[in-house]
Amino acid sequence: MDVQRIKQRFGIIGNSISLNRAIDIAIQVAPTDLSVLITGESGAGKEVFPQIIHNFSSRKHGSYIAVNCGAIPEGTIDSELFGHEKGSFTGAYDSRKGYFEVANGGTIFLDEVAELPLSTQVRLLRVLEAGEFLRVGSSKNIKTNVRVIAATNVDIQKAIGEGKFREDLFYRLNTVPVHIPSLRERKEDIYLLFRKFAVDFAEANRMPSISLSEEAKQVLMKYRWPGNIRQLKNITEQISVIETTREINTETLRTYLPDYYENKLPALYDSHLDQKTFNTEREILYKILFDMKSDMGDLKKLVLEIMQKGSIDNDLEENNARIIQKLYQEESPALHRNDIHEKSFELKKEEETNIQDTEEIIEESLSLEEKEKEFILKALQKHNGKRKHAAQELGISERTLYRKIKEYDLNEA
Repeated sequence: MDVQRIKQRFGIIGNSISLNRAIDIAIQVAPTDLSVLITGESGAGKEVFPQIIHNFSSRKHGSYIAVNCGAIPEGTIDSELFGHEKGSFTGAYDSRKGYFEVANGGTIFLDEVAELPLSTQVRLLRVLEAGEFLRVGSSKNIKTNVRVIAATNVDIQKAIGEGKFREDLFYRLNTVPVHIPSLRERKEDIYLLFRKFAVDFAEANRMPSISLSEEAKQVLMKYRWPGNIRQLKNITEQISVIETTREINTETLRTYLPDYYENKLPALYDSHLDQKTFNTEREILYKILFDMKSDMGDLKKLVLEIMQKGSIDNDLEENNARIIQKLYQEESPALHRNDIHEKSFELKKEEETNIQDTEEIIEESLSLEEKEKEFILKALQKHNGKRKHAAQELGISERTLYRKIKEYDLNEA
């Protein structure tokens, strides 16, 4: 079956390789009775693929039932899926067929399958393995011939590790996996989808369609779209209603994009970086990591000093607590190690204990000091020696900067 014809039939927009691959797998598995697990982020369009599989299977004339497992309360989910007998629980005034009984000979789509309670997962596993189930309140096995397609937007392997999802059920459902790419994985399709949503909304509401300037197109494609297609459609419709100008510029578009920051660290979001941008963002990351490491390094040294010099008198414990608290109250993210010695306390002198990781901590401290010194020099050079501006860029107080300059003997530099 031609992929383009399927796209037209089911309203799928896009030409990315990953999207075409997902459609191709759905077509290939459709004629079989194998279970399928569809994965992908929320809003990526997973609900279309079970329909493709059902409509190109031998069950296409049978029932197709879609069930949102996350929308059914835990107390009634078993009754909804497998039915119940009269009097099996309070309010069960009559017997009722469940979805698996109604869908016999057809297909059932279990959306958000990871939300199923563990007890329901056991019942589902029995359907997949033996093709039978029990109604709630009944001891009579009921046979069913249902093709199961499941979907989830959570990390199933993580859920298995946390004991929230059965591993044996995962392997039963995951006979054929189909991954639906997010918009970040198919950037070339973002503007196509925007145009489709804009035109459809304009025709339905009898108004001119909106368009984007060239700069706005770039903003649209660089945005992360955490809500994927659902979010893109929602924002397109908002702009169509609210904005009176039909060509949308960059400034206007950005107001509709939640948490849009042009200078957001691209290393975390975009793999296509030039070297200059990468170096700049890498320095920022180094600075953040250094501040964290410096605090931890001071704590390590304090603990080692205590361990090396032996036990502490009870009357000094309160003083120790104040010193540790000082590590978190200092204006600078990186506390100078001399502050610890200045406010330190006298300990009983005993023979030093050999600590194996002392060398590792010293080496780590030296490398961190070199990196801190490098950042301070760069900031001072950038601001022509103006310490106030350099301190603001480094995110520390002027007092801390003066201390650092003195420590590293940077006055002449």
